[in-house]
This record gives sequence, C-alpha cells and structure tokens, in this order.
Amino acid sequence: MQAQRILKFLSEIAHNNNREWFYENKKEYDAVRKDFEADIEKAILKIAEFDPSVAHLSIKDVTYRFNRDTRFSPDKSPYKRHLGAYIAAHGKKSLHGGYYIHLEPGHCMLCVGTYWLPTNILTACRNEIMSRIDDWRKMVENRRFVSLFGRPDDVAKAKKTDEEGGEYDMGLPKGFGIVHLKSAPAGFPRDYEHIQYLRMKDYCCWRHVDDSFFEQDNWLSEMARVMRVGKPMMDFINAVVDDYE
Repeated sequence: MQAQRILKFLSEIAHNNNREWFYENKKEYDAVRKDFEADIEKAILKIAEFDPSVAHLSIKDVTYRFNRDTRFSPDKSPYKRHLGAYIAAHGKKSLHGGYYIHLEPGHCMLCVGTYWLPTNILTACRNEIMSRIDDWRKMVENRRFVSLFGRPDDVAKAKKTDEEGGEYDMGLPKGFGIVHLKSAPAGFPRDYEHIQYLRMKDYCCWRHVDDSFFEQDNWLSEMARVMRVGKPMMDFINAVVDDYE
C-alpha cells in the first residue's frame, strides 16, 4: 500500500478542508482512493482465509463516502480526514460485527467487533456473557488477546467519562471496548465479580499501529494476525446479534 502518499493527502486535506482545495486536488484524491481500495480488496481476501464469511464482499460493501454528513454536526468541514473500511459479513450497515481498517495521520488502527449496539441487544449480550462467563474469559483473558488489546478496565481508567460513557482516548495504544459505564448497567448486580464486561457499551477491540505499518511488505499478514486474535470474541457477540437481525 502507498500509505505515505495516502497519509500525506489526508494530512493536507485536514488543513485545507474545503471544496475549492479538494477539486483542485481531485486527481490526487482519485489516485490515493484507487490505491487504498486495491489493498482493501487484498485485505478482504486475506481475512477470508480464516473467516470465509467475508469472501463475497466487494469494495462497495466495505468502504464509505469521503464526504461528511454535516447536518447535525457543529463541524461543517465537507470531507473526512481518514479512509476506512469495515469488512463485515452482513455489510457495513449491519449490527453484525466485523473487521475495521483505519488510515489517518497519527491515528491508524485495526479493530475487531461491533460498536453502538441497541439497548435490547446489548442487554442480551450481557446476559449471554454472564451465563457463559468461563467461555467468555477464555476468549478475552488469554495471553494473546490481552497482549494485543488489553483489558476493559485499562480503557475505562484512561477516559474522562460521564454517566453515558463518554469518548475513548485516541492516545491509548490499544483497547477493549470504546465506551464504558461508570457502574453496573440497570438490572445487573453491582457486585458481580466480572462487572467490567457488563459495563461495556460495545464489544470492539482495537489497536493503534504506526503510520508506517501499511508500508510494510507483510502488512497483510500482520493485519490478519491481529484480526484473528479478536475473532473468537466477535463470534461470541455475533451469535447474539444475529438472533435480532
């Protein structure tokens, strides 16, 4: 992947986020977008080696418009500052968890899982975790998972949160969960031994990578290694989510 070229363009548009500059540099955008999409196609094939459920996906199924939806945002910048791909078997708009690749200067990352589940599904996931806590802990407390993604308390302690959870700290190198409640969710016991897994409002594990990561000759293999470790956790949650889709 020509990551340096892609990140250079993204850095430039972050400082020139207006339609005039974009149209003057449209050829460069088209070039970096084409390169990004070509490598995402390779990423789909690589992930399909251990998760065949994504093999049917096309670029349109996993990538997003570069234009921002500014209708409800105080930030009226017309364009995004990143390129991302969400490789999910049921499509990028589904609740079914998947694999996310994010390119942004200083904030490149790899993610596995699902984000912002509706309350009823989130409650079902919490109940499933409680009923199968031993299975769950084997997936998220093994050495490889913790080494790559950490533990939910690591993220919760590093964030400034309100009662609804707040935003995660992009400065963290890794994390398990993006939004965490301060206490037990309604209807669940506050003294539950493994309450940290019930306070999570999403079941997504993520890891920041250096901007140079995607320039490596073996970045696809390294990406797959990370994604594979997060897959059992994602499969556990998807088994619940799929009952509602």
